[in-house]
Amino acid sequence: MAHLLDDFLRRLATERAILVSVRVTRGSVPREAGTWMAVFAQGQVGTIGGGHLEWDALRACREQLKTQPQGGAPWVHDVVLGPALGQCCGGALALDFEPVGADNMSDLRQRLVEVSQPVALFGGGHVGQAIVQALAPLPFAVTWVDSRDEVFPPALAGLAATEHSDPVHAAVNDLPAGAFVLIMSFSHAEDLDIVAACLRRQRARADLPFVGLIGSQTKWASFRSRLQARGFAPAELAQVSCPIGLPGIRGKAPAVIAASVVAQLLQVQSQSESARSG
Repeated sequence: MAHLLDDFLRRLATERAILVSVRVTRGSVPREAGTWMAVFAQGQVGTIGGGHLEWDALRACREQLKTQPQGGAPWVHDVVLGPALGQCCGGALALDFEPVGADNMSDLRQRLVEVSQPVALFGGGHVGQAIVQALAPLPFAVTWVDSRDEVFPPALAGLAATEHSDPVHAAVNDLPAGAFVLIMSFSHAEDLDIVAACLRRQRARADLPFVGLIGSQTKWASFRSRLQARGFAPAELAQVSCPIGLPGIRGKAPAVIAASVVAQLLQVQSQSESARSG
């Protein structure tokens, strides 16, 4: 999501805007607390969920910017979503309206930066490339690892932090705590070594909440046998998800696999957040 903030601040350097943020929510609403959009005299960056809720907010902002070019004072608007608004979500929320300009850029950069979930992606092949592209607009920070030189496409520069590691599994030790790990190297031997390195780290630190391996049930059966021979217990092997991706999604095209894997990561992330808040 960093590109949204960058786009916002780039425009804010020369144009004033009104920052609309979801302050609190109750019940079913289009977006969660903390969601924002920046409204300029012409155009916007971001969204608070669309529909009549957003349309009313845009109209209020544009009227404010028209009558008070400097934006005026901040204000709060409480909204109940129902038939009268044309949105039957049934919930309620409060929106903050904050006029901002170039003098607010430093504060906004610190305040709006989103904490991203770290993802370690092992493998620079076609599926890895599709996953990097699919993760780009989402709140994930990708470290992309491969043992081969010049494997990362220049066109994807900036979407992930790339790392050359030989042997590739050596990179596992330096991953940030809490990283989701995706394993899809060009070699089954490398995949096996990466999985083993993840399991050793889990045994020592237990700080990798998701370890996913691309492949079939047959591949995992072979890996499971070889990993057991290396001394890993069944309970340890159960920490590996293989095949990766949500079940029931067919298709082996890289973009299809990427969509399935990214959906699975979002599901794991949501479950982790629910467990922490519950």
